[in-house]
Parts: sequence; C-alpha cells; structure tokens
Amino acid sequence: MAVEPEGTPCWADAMFSDLEGAKSFYGDVLGWTFGESSSEYGNYTQAYSNGKAVAAVVPPMPGQEGQSAWCLYLASPDVAATAEKIREAGGQVLMEPMQVGEFGSMLLARDPGGVAFGVWQAGTHEGFEAKAEPGAYCWAEVFTRQPEKSDAFFPAVFPYSVKRLEEEGMDFKLFNIGDETVLGRMKMTEEFPPEVPPYINVYFTVDDCDAAVAKATERGGVLRFGPMDSPFGRFAALSDPQGASFSVIDIGTTEGEMPKMSNAS
Repeated sequence: MAVEPEGTPCWADAMFSDLEGAKSFYGDVLGWTFGESSSEYGNYTQAYSNGKAVAAVVPPMPGQEGQSAWCLYLASPDVAATAEKIREAGGQVLMEPMQVGEFGSMLLARDPGGVAFGVWQAGTHEGFEAKAEPGAYCWAEVFTRQPEKSDAFFPAVFPYSVKRLEEEGMDFKLFNIGDETVLGRMKMTEEFPPEVPPYINVYFTVDDCDAAVAKATERGGVLRFGPMDSPFGRFAALSDPQGASFSVIDIGTTEGEMPKMSNAS
C-alpha cells in the first residue's frame, strides 16, 4: 500500500509483558501469525493476517511492565514538524521523534485530555498492508472525557475537517480527510469506570463477531460491550488477558439506517 495521507491511521502496536501469551491470544482470536522478533529493535514482532503485515507486539520498556495498551499511529510526512504542531496545540510529546532504521521515524504523544497516540513517518515500512479484511485494522475512535480538548487538538495538528453525528444523547464526532472519514471521537460516559484512562479504541475486522468474542472470552479476555448490530457492522469491545482494550467488527453484517452527519460548528 502507498504512504497514507497525513493524519490517516497507518499502524498499530502494543506492549505486552507476556509476549508469547499475547501472540497466542491474538493468533487464536484474530488468526494472526507472527514474524521473527527483531532483537535490534527491542524484540519488536510483526503480526500478519493472510501474509500481510497488520500490527505488531513488543515487550514493555523498562519501568512499563504490566501496562498493556494498543497504540494507533497517524501518518505524517515530517514527524519533527508534527511534534511542533502537537506542542503548539497544547499536547505533550512523550517520546521525541526517533528514526527506526530504514523503516521510518516515529514519536509518541498525548492530547491535552490525556489520549496517547503515535505518529509515523514512513520509510521502507509504509504501515498496514491490509485494512478492513479479516484480521486487519478497520477503524478507531478517540475515547475521551474532555471532548472539547480533543476536538480542538486533532484538527489543529492534522488536516481534519470535523463532522458531528446527529444522534440523540451521543456526543460523537468524525474526523475527515477530504471525503474520507478516518477517525471517530466519542465522549466517555459514566459507564466507563473512573480508573479507565482516555484512549484510542482500535477495531480489528473479523468474519464473525460472536465467534471472535467467544474465542476471546474462552482465552481469558473480558467482554466490555456488545456484540451489537449497527449500520457499520456487528461489533464488540473487549480487553485481552493483559488488559489491552480493542474491538472486533464484522463489517459484512450490518443493520439499520446510516446515521445523519452534519458539519461540526
């Protein structure tokens, strides 16, 4: 796949204290296979679905043991310039721009409301080799308790236009690049326990949502929400056995009318 336009989700990875356990769990639930660990890059291990690179797992950095979470990377043509924009918009750069061999350059950051994310400037590694196919990334949403901060921050850093979902009782925005919707933003309600920090929820595509949920819970995962039908697909939110949150969606099983969107004021 070609290098993604600026601001497009282009990669996802997660740290796991039990790397073999994570590989076994996601191998079962999403059908992933794994490449060789790259000792040169901290045992970074790519995951593949049908032979295409779809994500990666990595052991934790020293001091971060037991903190598993998926990290979504947004594409940038220049990570150093994006780092400046992040600071100007009130965000925090957690890991300064760093070159990863010939693969590309990255940084890690947090929006003013505490949502962590990555930025990736492609070298030889352009990102996801598949999207919206079984086992591959499909969609992501910023879950935040301070939506006004995310709504101001992300379009200041990336070339997003913003639309609002016209749905009673739901505070949901969509970030678009041109005509393509690339990211959602959901306000966290009281249903989220206070100890759950804001995060980006990553959706992986599955053939059968209910079967994926059954496999995940059998393997020690926790069902957080769903399965639920929607116009976008049948989906469910889960936590894996090490506490990393993610969602699965069967985009072939849809129900209901597409919701109305309007330009956000």
